[in-house]
Amino acid sequence: MVLAAIIVYVQRTVEQLDSNCSLEEMVNLCPGLTQDHVFRAIEYLVRAGEVCVSLERDGTYWVHPHRAVPVAAP
Repeated sequence: MVLAAIIVYVQRTVEQLDSNCSLEEMVNLCPGLTQDHVFRAIEYLVRAGEVCVSLERDGTYWVHPHRAVPVAAP
């Protein structure tokens, strides 16, 4: 699979999330992709500002989908 298609697939999976999920769960949500594919796509999406990733004390990485925050009218 071409990297661009992998990125789109992972991005759509992230967009469907109702909440944060671990990077390990993200790999499980993308059947047919390797762990390396998902990691590389997430890395691209972080750099593009599409998702955030955080690290917990226990070493678990969490993927956070970016949500548009509505701006209150003055």
